[in-house]
Amino acid sequence: MSFQVEGNLLLIVFVSYFGTKLHRPIMIGVGCVVMSLGCFLQSLPHFFMDRYEYESTVSVSGNLSSNSFLCMENGTQIFRPTEDPSGFIETGAIIGPLIGLLLASFCANVYVDTGSVNTEDLTITPTDTRWVGAWWFGFLVCAGVNLLTAIPFFFLPKTPPKEGLTNNAEIVKNDQEEKQKEVKKEKDGITKDFLPFLKSLLCNPIYMLFILISVIQFNAFVNMISFMPKYLEQQYGKSSSDAIFLIGIYNLPPICIGYIVGGLIMKKFKITVKQAAHIGCWFSLIEYLLYYLCFLMICDNSPVAGVTTSYEGTHQDLYVENILTGCNMNCNCPTKIWDPVCGENGLSYMSACLAGCETSVGTGIDMVFQNCSCIGTSGNSSAVLGLCDKGHDCSLMLQYFLILSMTSSFIYSLSAIPGYMVLLRCIKPEEKSLGVGLHTFCTRVFAGIPAPIYFGALVDSTCLHWGTLKCGESGACRIYDSTNFRYIYLGLPAALRGSSYIPAFLILAILRKRRLPGEEASSGTVLVEAKVTGKENECKDRHQNSKVSNNDEWKTKL
Repeated sequence: MSFQVEGNLLLIVFVSYFGTKLHRPIMIGVGCVVMSLGCFLQSLPHFFMDRYEYESTVSVSGNLSSNSFLCMENGTQIFRPTEDPSGFIETGAIIGPLIGLLLASFCANVYVDTGSVNTEDLTITPTDTRWVGAWWFGFLVCAGVNLLTAIPFFFLPKTPPKEGLTNNAEIVKNDQEEKQKEVKKEKDGITKDFLPFLKSLLCNPIYMLFILISVIQFNAFVNMISFMPKYLEQQYGKSSSDAIFLIGIYNLPPICIGYIVGGLIMKKFKITVKQAAHIGCWFSLIEYLLYYLCFLMICDNSPVAGVTTSYEGTHQDLYVENILTGCNMNCNCPTKIWDPVCGENGLSYMSACLAGCETSVGTGIDMVFQNCSCIGTSGNSSAVLGLCDKGHDCSLMLQYFLILSMTSSFIYSLSAIPGYMVLLRCIKPEEKSLGVGLHTFCTRVFAGIPAPIYFGALVDSTCLHWGTLKCGESGACRIYDSTNFRYIYLGLPAALRGSSYIPAFLILAILRKRRLPGEEASSGTVLVEAKVTGKENECKDRHQNSKVSNNDEWKTKL
């Protein structure tokens, strides 16, 4: 994915400038074909790699008579991985991510090797941190959609015919005028304005402050969006597919509605640039203050014996594992393998062996472990595969969090269109294409690429237990300290966004004393209209006065 972003960055500024001077439909069509090829190439590793083998102490075969994965005194435990038994434009831009999230939710719910393994023999579910969804399927779908989308663009004209052209003669004349303009551009050179435009943008204080705000806020939002599925998994116990689905359903529709409402407000009340800047700033600030309520919607760590709690169910110091205790000391259990089970006492254990279970019945995900010495003193204590559910209170907290996220998304989206208007109106019309491209370039270079890297490192620092690969090396994190994870996930974006309001208030201060390019033109137009209106009124007064004087003369003569 990083190569895709870097390749995009190499071209985005130049495409945004030259795209207005070249055949745009064909450029878009070529871009779609390239994206289709890129998506197809990204799916290829799945077809060349071996099948995914998740860490497990449980055999998936039907013959469980040996029970080699359970508590066996004076025995030897062997790690056995799972094996195969054989405005509206801006609003439109939100529709794509919504469909993408729904597709991602579907793919995350499908096992990565579906079709080549018997999924009934799996001992993990989508809620398990070891689960890997069919990530490759989404790339194949995107490759096909991009390729089909590219076809119509190759048949579109370079410029659409102007409105009001009714007959063929007018259309031909319009085409000839466009060709003459193209020849003139080629003589003048299409690159001569690039550096002057770039210099003008870099010397524009409002534009540069707007880029600074965008970079800071994008750092916050990229972190929040990238790690929100993991946050919902660890904080509220949801699966990856459910988390992605909830994000799409609760967040994107309110954003679409907010974009439409914001655009209608701008059009209905004819909002000026200064008013738009205030609307964008204050709506964003309201949402920012509302965001702090997320710190109240919390769930405790999942109770895992030896990791977050003791085997008696009492709190213990985190980041210090006490995996072995008296009830499993003689079981010769592997202490690094993450294959959690939920005991009937509501406490989770890293594996059935560490729970002291001696026998099992059933196969696959329906397997039940019995005679678990660490779960209870009675001889019939049992456990099932997977972590224990976090309970009704945590589910209620999730609902509050999603409702707050939905409300915040709507309020913040109301500020998006006014903010975008400030960006477009603070630069000259001939610099808009380059200005938008440079803005996108800066946000991706200084936010899109570094944010997931440093944020991911901070999140990893809260890991309580790392998984183990079949080669013995550390794998992905299996369980986090949800409290510190919450402080990082919510706290760092809060600090970043808070600092972005310093340049925002500077923009408001500058706008009080400065006219923007669009406003100068409109004010000039107003002055011309005023002068014309004044002359018309002066003529009317003179004409009226001449009438009055003529009437007086006639009266005198009479």
